[in-house]
Formats: sequence, structure tokens, C-alpha cells
Amino acid sequence: MGMEAIGKNIAMLRKEKGATQEQLAKYVGISPQAVSKWENGGVPDTELLGKIADYFETSVDALFGRNIEDDDGIENAVVKKMLKLPADQRFAAAMEFCWILQQSVFGIRPVSSLEEYCRSFGKEGQRYSSVRDDAGYSLMGVGNQMTYFFLTQEIEDKQQALLEDVDYVGMFRDLSDKAVFDSLVLLNQREQDKAFTPNLLVKNLGITFEKAQDVIEIIKKYGLIRTIVIEMDDSAQEVYSFQPDPSFCALLTFAREMITQPNTYAFFSNRRTRPYLK
Repeated sequence: MGMEAIGKNIAMLRKEKGATQEQLAKYVGISPQAVSKWENGGVPDTELLGKIADYFETSVDALFGRNIEDDDGIENAVVKKMLKLPADQRFAAAMEFCWILQQSVFGIRPVSSLEEYCRSFGKEGQRYSSVRDDAGYSLMGVGNQMTYFFLTQEIEDKQQALLEDVDYVGMFRDLSDKAVFDSLVLLNQREQDKAFTPNLLVKNLGITFEKAQDVIEIIKKYGLIRTIVIEMDDSAQEVYSFQPDPSFCALLTFAREMITQPNTYAFFSNRRTRPYLK
């Protein structure tokens, strides 16, 4: 479809919306006669297309009767855009997509880019965004402290998926040991695969050598530390290598949100009636 189809599509979209020609004209800033002319075979000025599309909450492509999925599909369009970017810019671009997705899940069209929104409340501060309903829920943090996005779709058997055969109490008991927690923080601050001995923990955390050995054995349970045996001076010496996992940082991110209870939201909707774990 080309320019000749746009008038018919505007008429169709207006009727579907239940709007009058006068209402469309007032929004766009033109006369009702101009709208009538479009719908009878005329063509809007190019600079008005964006505002017309906004009024109908659609794309300029749709005004011309062109569905983006008729081309490559929105998924492929996103992939193509990401692959055109330098590798060090892709996570920022992905977060921008998440920002747009969060607002669309909320039920509105994006009102600004993520960068523009962050700039609006200055360099300091943190905002949150959450949509919660019976189909799933999302959590998003925006700001200088941490920018993250979490989206989960509702599942039926949460007992099996989340609660069976997982020793949460044991893990939280381990993390409640300050030496274990501080060691995980310290090891996550070091270069990956950089070898260490218990003396690293002794020196930095002020614990005994015996306690450092106990801490290492506890962290080993979670597959984060492996033992390396080095032959030196006709004897074997054990050193350790830390294998970082982003799950620990993710745990801190959501634990912080749980502890501080955010109250400054960009978007918030709670239509959920179902229990989270049932």
C-alpha cells in the first residue's frame, strides 16, 4: 500500500477509536475539513504523520497499512539493530528496550527514553518500576545506584519450581556468617581466576587462618571455588581459584530492594490477586 491508502486507513482507525473528525483535527492541530479531505483521497503533510500515529497509538507504518511483521518481524528488527551496535553499547541499548517493554506492560506508550528519564531527576537518586498482575510481574530499577530489569511469567507449579529440593535455609545461614558474606564480596571484587590462599582472607578480613579455611569450604559447596594443586620444591601446595557467578550480585540487588522498600516509582501497577508462591 502507498500514499493513496493512508486516507482510508485514517478513516478506519478513527472509527475503530470512536473518534470524530473534529477530535482528530483538534489533537493534530488542523481543521476538520483537512481530516475530511484525507479520508476522501487526500494525503496529510509529512510532518503531521507522527502526531497522527500518536493519536491512534500506532506506528507511521500502520498508517500506510504496512505491518512491521510483514517485513522481517519485530524480533529480527531488534536483533539487526543490536548487531549494528559496538559490543560495548549493546547492554545499554538492551536496557532501553527493557524500559520500553516495561511501559508497554504497564499499558502505556513510552513517554521518554531511559536516558531522558534519568536526566530528569538528576545525577543522584534511584527510581523503580513494577507491574504486578496474575499473568506475571516485573521489577525494574533505574538510576545511578543500579539499573536492572526482571520479568517473570506466571507458572502453575511454584512448589516444584522454587521450593522443592533447594536448601534456602542452609544458604541463608551460610550468608548470615559475616566472614562468609565478606569473603564473597571480597572475591567478587578481584580479577576472575586470580589464585589466592586462605591468607588473602586473613589479611583483608582480620579472621584466623582456621576460620578462612572453613569459609573456603563453605563457599566451595556452591561451586564458586576450585582447588588448584601446585608442585613447588618437591611438595604440593594448594591454592584456590574463585569462579564468580552473577547470581550473588543479583541476590544483593533484590535483597536491597526488599530491605529498603522503594517508594519512588516511575511506573507502578498492582492488579495481582494471586499469591506469589501458590
